[in-house]
Amino acid sequence: MKRAAILGVALVCSGYIVLGAQVQTSDAPTNSLANPYTTVEHFFKMPEGRTWGSTSAVEIDKDGRSIWVGERCGANSCLDRATGQMSSLPSILKFDASGKLVASFGQGMLIFPHGIHVDRDGNVWVTDGQDDAPQPTPAVPGAAATRFGPLPGSTRGHQVFKFSPDGKLLLTLGKAGGAAAPEYFYQPNDVLVAPNGDIFVSEGHGGANGRVLKFDRNGKFMTSFGSKGSGPKEMEHPHALAMDSRGRLFVGDRANNRIQIYDQRGELLDTWSQFSRPSGLYIDRQDIIYVADSESESVARNHDGWKRGIRIGSVKDGKVLYFIPDPVEKTTGTSAAEGVAVDAQGNVYGAEVGPRALKKYVRK
Repeated sequence: MKRAAILGVALVCSGYIVLGAQVQTSDAPTNSLANPYTTVEHFFKMPEGRTWGSTSAVEIDKDGRSIWVGERCGANSCLDRATGQMSSLPSILKFDASGKLVASFGQGMLIFPHGIHVDRDGNVWVTDGQDDAPQPTPAVPGAAATRFGPLPGSTRGHQVFKFSPDGKLLLTLGKAGGAAAPEYFYQPNDVLVAPNGDIFVSEGHGGANGRVLKFDRNGKFMTSFGSKGSGPKEMEHPHALAMDSRGRLFVGDRANNRIQIYDQRGELLDTWSQFSRPSGLYIDRQDIIYVADSESESVARNHDGWKRGIRIGSVKDGKVLYFIPDPVEKTTGTSAAEGVAVDAQGNVYGAEVGPRALKKYVRK
């Protein structure tokens, strides 16, 4: 199951128990590590006439073999902002273990599928991280980035959707078009369902917010934690979520070049920098963590000295063991995987925004 081994019933009922000491991290780049993987490109077969768009959302089905993807309709958005028209292409795709497309849905529903999660029952959760507000004319740099809530005129987007495996909409979190508290989201990045059914949503992709919101299994708001900034319990672009077998919530605090680790009540337990600039997170059943870095040294010249790619290590001791590097060394934008997932056989999947691809990595 995604990013988590199932907690024991007693642990869930009694509340989170902190185990172990904090891991000591270093700011030295972890670039010189073995790469035991071979890249498989063009593994996934799109329907004839359809090409890959940007994707940051990739997830493994509860069968451990099939792959779910949130894809942006052959571009980097399912909304044509010049015309205001939504694409008619389905944006949620399911591939079998051979790379064949076996299911698709969501056409006309999501502008910017960003995060994806499959819960224990096989339901598919997707975040929509943008809206359809008219763009300023002329464009005002940073106009959206200064706001906590949606821009005037937005009527869709900034929501979290729960679908059945066959595409039936089961639950919607947040007001269409976005909203500030108490109506929830502006720029939701990722979603995760804990073993007890609690729902966590990370929010903030350049706006004035940076936090994690918690809901019960029925979608009732419970609490939130974090605020925008770079200090303890503050976040800049909380871009990805994962949970380990102990129930710790890992938050990819991307713009701060770190992972923050919380208990399920929102108490900060630890902060790790050794996995670089986290765009995507995944924790498998063996508590191996996979961290996708798609921005170091390429977006606004941030995090110099660190290489882009997928770092692999253990959540038990925080040690980085392997590194799958971005084959494109020099670039000016996002590159390599932004989203990452791992199937039951240990195959790694990297969802790419800049290159507009979904790559498979297999052990040599």
